Amino acid sequence: MRAGQGLSLAVAALALTLSACASTTESNTGRTATEQLLLARASDKAVEGLVLPLPLGASVFVDDAYFQGEGTRYAVSAIRSGISDAGFSLARNKDEANAVFEIRAGALSLEQMRRVFGIPEMRIPINETLNVVSLPELSVYSHRDRVGVAEFSGFLYEAKTGAPLGAVVPMIGTYRIRSHKAFMVVAWGQQQAQPGQRDPGSSWTEF
Repeated sequence: MRAGQGLSLAVAALALTLSACASTTESNTGRTATEQLLLARASDKAVEGLVLPLPLGASVFVDDAYFQGEGTRYAVSAIRSGISDAGFSLARNKDEANAVFEIRAGALSLEQMRRVFGIPEMRIPINETLNVVSLPELSVYSHRDRVGVAEFSGFLYEAKTGAPLGAVVPMIGTYRIRSHKAFMVVAWGQQQAQPGQRDPGSSWTEF
């Protein structure tokens, strides 16, 4: 083997070695971390300043039998935390409670809104059989809002007699993050919700 051929083989072997890579396998859950954080922060905001038409120190049992849906376990805990912060005690069951707070969820989900300055992505039918062709977005500027929305309400009744004690006005909370894109390439702004962040902040980009 000539020296030149040996050198070529050595270079090829080195290139193969350097191009080797490792990969990891991750499980994919049904919901993204950003979606979970948006709903969690919206739930926290909804219960801020919670007020119940009860004497301070009253014992309250939270009845969540009709509080159903994805992400509601965190929301129930947030409501319980709001009741505790408001100066009431939490009962373990109805027999130990002065009042029962039956809660319900009006909304606990995400809204996504997009504004485009230019031509948005379109799907155009091209024949009578409804075959379509997709045209890509052609924009100068666009932004996307992802908003977690939480609305809770409920009513109170006397634990032993079932006598009504009053309704609780809807508790509403939202948490919004906004991302921007110019000329379909340059992206900036908040791309995802950050763990531990209670306020996403604002800047000149809020338009």
